[in-house]
Amino acid sequence: MNSLKSLYVALLFAGFSISPVTAQESNSYFLHTIEKGQSLYSIASTYNVSTVDIIKLNPGCNDKLHAGQSLRIPQSKTKKQSQLFHTIQGGETLYGLTVKYKVSAEDICDANPGLSSDNFKIGQVIVIPNSIAEQNSKSSATQSAIRPAVKSSCQEMHQVKKKETIFSISQKYNIAQEELIAANPELKSGIKKGSLICIPYPTPKVEIKEIPNDRELFNARKIKDEKLSTVKAAIILPFMLNGGRKTESARMVEFYEGFLLAVDSLKRTGTSVDLYTYDSGSTSLSINSILEKEELKKMNVIFGPLYNEQIKPVASFAKKNNIKLVIPFSSKDNQVFNNPSIFQINTPQSYLYSEVYEHFLRKFTSANVIFLDADDSDGEKKEFINGFQQELRNQNIRYKVVKATTDASALAAVLNPAKENIFIPTSGSNITLIKCLPQLQFVVKANPNTVIHLFGYPEWQTYTNDHLAAFYELDTYFYTSFYTNNLLPEAVKFISSYRKWYSKDMINTYPKFGMLGFDMGYFFLNALSKYGTGFEKQLTHMNSARPIQTGFKFERANNWGGFINKKVFFVNFSKKYELIKFDFE
Repeated sequence: MNSLKSLYVALLFAGFSISPVTAQESNSYFLHTIEKGQSLYSIASTYNVSTVDIIKLNPGCNDKLHAGQSLRIPQSKTKKQSQLFHTIQGGETLYGLTVKYKVSAEDICDANPGLSSDNFKIGQVIVIPNSIAEQNSKSSATQSAIRPAVKSSCQEMHQVKKKETIFSISQKYNIAQEELIAANPELKSGIKKGSLICIPYPTPKVEIKEIPNDRELFNARKIKDEKLSTVKAAIILPFMLNGGRKTESARMVEFYEGFLLAVDSLKRTGTSVDLYTYDSGSTSLSINSILEKEELKKMNVIFGPLYNEQIKPVASFAKKNNIKLVIPFSSKDNQVFNNPSIFQINTPQSYLYSEVYEHFLRKFTSANVIFLDADDSDGEKKEFINGFQQELRNQNIRYKVVKATTDASALAAVLNPAKENIFIPTSGSNITLIKCLPQLQFVVKANPNTVIHLFGYPEWQTYTNDHLAAFYELDTYFYTSFYTNNLLPEAVKFISSYRKWYSKDMINTYPKFGMLGFDMGYFFLNALSKYGTGFEKQLTHMNSARPIQTGFKFERANNWGGFINKKVFFVNFSKKYELIKFDFE
């Protein structure tokens, strides 16, 4: 008896433990499955809730997040929401959701431009346009409150004549005998001449409609994209021609100069471009005056702005007027998570780091990883290093941590002669390189038969002239989203054209703003000219383009948001004195 009681209690608690994972809570929260690269901040931004609210429902999630983990996300009740979120459950269909929420398939597709029959699957979160559901609900309530006039259940009364039968009367009024008897139960005992019987209205025939499947509903919603004979583009950047920060102004001007070279290159191929240029200044007021211009509503694409405080009004304008918005520089603004018009060039850190980890593990399988703990580290790489070490632990890969100032003999002691050995400093500063490079070079010379690499950061491109020999000797790798080798044919051609047009060299910065302007201009203007207003449906083909400096690999942030650029290169200074760019695509 006691054993049965214990079993019952165990099953009861087991039921409680799994119910939040397997069931969709319709009012309080829904379930989100974490995808690669997502951070607590990006998830909160996606659903318009605070990170504190997510932590309350998921204690400990601020300390550890990993892809595939499920989080409870509260349905926001604090804002005037025009939408709610729904996690697709097993067996659910698009048609079923239209019935459940009283919205059309077209409304759901409009709210989720990234949703298709291919990715409509368990665990996907979608937006339900709640305002429409509320309107339908109110309309139904209003209709039910207005009671129709009382209507008789008999279309007429019939007096039975001699020799009439139940069958003949039902035939006369085109109703079934069962319907006639149901309206007149006394007929079960027989029919009598002269009696009055009720002739009911015939039961309407119910037309059985075939329920459409998801693919049929999505195909019915396919939007016809507009082909463009002329691409209308606007650039909104702080050129500060009337004064301002000179360095920033010079970079924006150089970006624009590179953009003009892209327009010229496209025009030589027959592409027609109308370009509008606006100086955004540095305040929201200056942006508002630009957005009031009538011609801006007719743009196909807008490039800019630079400052985070200006992005929100421009993003709202672009969404309202169905204009593509390319954000060239900022990686910290969160508008991309809820605006399908946005293409964000600079990858948010969590997504960038996730790509680096994946490429690293693909490139260096079974490596001996050694982190060099830098004393001068100011914490700027803390998130990268913590995430990297967590990913290694997730993959059951052991790693070592030693001081960056450790002498050569101690560094040699952590080598594994049977594996590739990769040293990763916890700081990307030039000071750290100056301190650790001599010791690492000594280790390489003392262990000629051991494979040793140095792995680091995008900013190392600015230190190349100072450490070029050491980079080659240490077979150095660094990750980056922007890279070009000035000896490559396309780079040589661009540099020559830039000098010819502007009689000057580009500013010595990383990345080169002239090349940024050319790459972005060429990529998007060519896409609009070639594929029209729905060019994002061709991203698989477009992502294979090879610009001069900027990598492009766009993926939707979610089903209702915009596109994030997730392109990452590895650049290798090989021991053979070659510069190699690993694309991974």
